[in-house]
Amino acid sequence: MEITVRIDVLLAERKMKAKDLAQEMGLTEAQLSKIRNGHMKGIKFDTLVKLCVLLECEPGDILRLNKRE
Repeated sequence: MEITVRIDVLLAERKMKAKDLAQEMGLTEAQLSKIRNGHMKGIKFDTLVKLCVLLECEPGDILRLNKRE
C-alpha cells in the first residue's frame, strides 16, 4: 500500500498556484514541493490543518491510501 498526495489536484480544482499556497502557509516553494510530491517521511498535524483550511477540504481529500494488489 502507498499514500498518494493530491495537493496538485486540489490546487487545479481551485485554480490556485502552488507558489501562492506556499506563501500563505509560510513555507518555501521547495518545502511545499516535497509535500506535494510525497518526498517526506511525515507531515505535522498543524501543517495538515493549514492545508485543509487554505484548500477548504478534509485531510482525506489531500491524502489517499492506494491499495496495491
